[in-house]
Amino acid sequence: MSAAVKTAEDHLRAGRVDEALDALRDAIRSDPSDAGKRIFLFQLFCVLGQWDKALNQLNVAADLDSSVELMAKVGRSVLQCEAFRREVFAGRKSPLLLGEPEPWIGLMIQAVRLSGQGEHAKAADVRAEAFEAAEPIAGSITIADGEDLKSEAFAWIADADERLGPMIEAIIEGKYYWVPMSHIRSVLIEPPTDLRDLVWVPAQFTWVNGGEMVGLIPARYPGSEDSKDGTILLARKTEFVQVADDTYVGVGQRMWATDSGEFPILQTRQIELDQPGSSGAEGDG
Repeated sequence: MSAAVKTAEDHLRAGRVDEALDALRDAIRSDPSDAGKRIFLFQLFCVLGQWDKALNQLNVAADLDSSVELMAKVGRSVLQCEAFRREVFAGRKSPLLLGEPEPWIGLMIQAVRLSGQGEHAKAADVRAEAFEAAEPIAGSITIADGEDLKSEAFAWIADADERLGPMIEAIIEGKYYWVPMSHIRSVLIEPPTDLRDLVWVPAQFTWVNGGEMVGLIPARYPGSEDSKDGTILLARKTEFVQVADDTYVGVGQRMWATDSGEFPILQTRQIELDQPGSSGAEGDG
C-alpha cells in the first residue's frame, strides 16, 4: 500500500472525506495504471454523490483490468438507479413497484411527488391516509451488537423517514424499486465490508411466496451525498431535518423505526416479518 493510499484511509477513518479524496488523487497521479486505486476512487466518488466521476473511474478501472468488468457492469446500473432515485424524491418520476400495488402504495407515491414539489402540507395529509390504510406487520429484527447478535420483537416496523414508512427502497436486477413490507417475508442484510457498502448495502429478500432475490438497499437517505458532514456522508449518523411543520426528512444512515425502538441499517442483519398465508404478489420472485 502506498503512503498516499494509507493517508486516504486514515482520513476516512477520521471522517475527513475531502482530505481523503485529495490524498487518493495524489496516489493515482503517481500510479495512474493501478486499477485498485481507481476502484477506491470510484467508491469515494459514490460516497460524495459525484456519480459521473464515479462512472468514469469505474470504466477506467475496467479498461485497466478485465477482471473488474463484472463489478463495473453492476456498478453502472447502480449509478443509473441513483440518478433515477434522485428524480423520484424530487417529485419528477415514480419508483418502480414490485408486485401488484395496494391502494395505499399509490398514496405513498403521490405523497413523495408532492413533497418533492414542495407541497409538504398536502403530502402529509396524503401520507397520513396511506399510513391509516397500511396494515402493521409484526416480526423481529436481528441487530449486530459488537460481535454479538441480538433479536428484538416488534408489533410494527417502518422506515424512520416518513416519506417511505412501510416501504423499502431496493435496487434489484439493475432497477430502482419501492418494495412494500407487505410483500416481504424476510430480509438478510450483509455486514458492511467495503466503502461502497456505506452507500448501498447488499441484501437478500425472501418474498411472501417463498421466492428469493438479491439486491442492494441504499444505506443512506436521498440527499445525504450533498452534506458537508463526513459522518453523514459515511453513514455514521442519522439526522432528521425539518422541512415543514411536522414534516422531517432523514439524512445519513437509514434507520428502522419500530415500537421496540429505532435500529440503524448497517447494524441490521435480518428482518423477519410475520406474514399471513404464503402466497406472494404477482411478479414477486
